[in-house]
Amino acid sequence: MSKRIELDFSHKYDDAHAKKYLRKHRDGLARRLSDHRDKQLARRALALAGEPGLVLDLPCGAGRFWPLLAEKANRVIIGADNSASMIKTACSAQPAEVVKRVQPLQTSAFAIDMPDNAVDSIFCMRLLHHVGKAEDRAVLLKEFHRVTRDSVIVSLWVDGNFKAWKRKRAERNRRQEGYQNRFVLPVSTVEAEFEQAGFRIQDRLDFLPLYAMWRVYLLRKR
Repeated sequence: MSKRIELDFSHKYDDAHAKKYLRKHRDGLARRLSDHRDKQLARRALALAGEPGLVLDLPCGAGRFWPLLAEKANRVIIGADNSASMIKTACSAQPAEVVKRVQPLQTSAFAIDMPDNAVDSIFCMRLLHHVGKAEDRAVLLKEFHRVTRDSVIVSLWVDGNFKAWKRKRAERNRRQEGYQNRFVLPVSTVEAEFEQAGFRIQDRLDFLPLYAMWRVYLLRKR
């Protein structure tokens, strides 16, 4: 059996941190605008994917995208996370009419507790930029390829924009303390990894083209 992959920060998501994470995207105008743009891109990606009927939201975090996923009336949503505290927070904080549409599942994105071809689409927002090792990304993408029967929607940080250039310059001038848990990936690297995992890239959706690091990819299983 292969060694279980645990990201360095994953242990921190206890009840208190999960509640803090819930509030994070609601604090201040800038975060609310960012959240609005995230959801615009998510809606667009779901539409381009053909509005999949069975979606695995992994990691679901505090359920930020559950109301959006529930906008399609007959969609089945599996809300999964490695953290039991995150799932508990999501189920208590999101609207009751949304939560009743969600099947909670505690599982790791690196070893998904589901059979092959189990869902129409995997919806993975704000995880891949935490995965700095190519071998770990390969495990994650292999699992996604196994579990989805059609598409994957994934967001991450990419280079080739002003914010990535600014971050790289700042990192050169700043001494790294402790572990690094956010990574900007070269477009050429991550797109090659998608291909190697058995996906083709259908669409690329940028948060703010040429400025922001966030990009959403819609991948199709080959």
